[in-house]
Amino acid sequence: MAIKFFPLTAVKWFPSLLVMLSVTALAGCAAPFDAAKRTQVEGQLTIEMDGNSAYLSGVLGRDLVEQLSGLVRKYPNVTDLILVDVPGSVDQQATMEGARLIRRLGLNTHIASTGYVLSGGVDLFLGGVERSIGAGAGVGVHTWSDGTRLKAINLNKTDPVHAVYVNFYLEMGVPESFYWFSLDAAPADRVYFLSPEEVYDFQLATE
Repeated sequence: MAIKFFPLTAVKWFPSLLVMLSVTALAGCAAPFDAAKRTQVEGQLTIEMDGNSAYLSGVLGRDLVEQLSGLVRKYPNVTDLILVDVPGSVDQQATMEGARLIRRLGLNTHIASTGYVLSGGVDLFLGGVERSIGAGAGVGVHTWSDGTRLKAINLNKTDPVHAVYVNFYLEMGVPESFYWFSLDAAPADRVYFLSPEEVYDFQLATE
């Protein structure tokens, strides 16, 4: 890929990327699945069923664990989560717990062809027991910021906040080096798309 470092405001073919600029202001609320097998949360996260696969699009909310639990209760035969366009999350802890739930449930994750996952979307993807990436899909990372004064780049490397992330990645079977790489890859208002070689080196996909 010739260009992998983008200002978020310049990426016109991923319009949902702009959501990450104000992601800390978003909040989710629980919504039931309707008869059309579709649920939408405040215009953010949408889940659609097709056979044993659930297709996810939008920002991951604070009630992500509740949504995933409700999905499995409603559709107990679901085996795969297909991430179509997931530009980030509003609550990192909820995202990590969502990934852990996916792992406990034995679900697989797949990034749809020409789709993308960014920031917290990458973390959710890592929850899959088996993880695969479709042709032309984008995997984007950047350093984190809580939207206020707390930024990864301002913390000492020994700060316990880093350990929360490192332990999560190790739990997901991803090397610690991926976390430190993401902090250096791009500032919080930009995104860096990993090359296929980097995806392989960091063991993000299992196949």
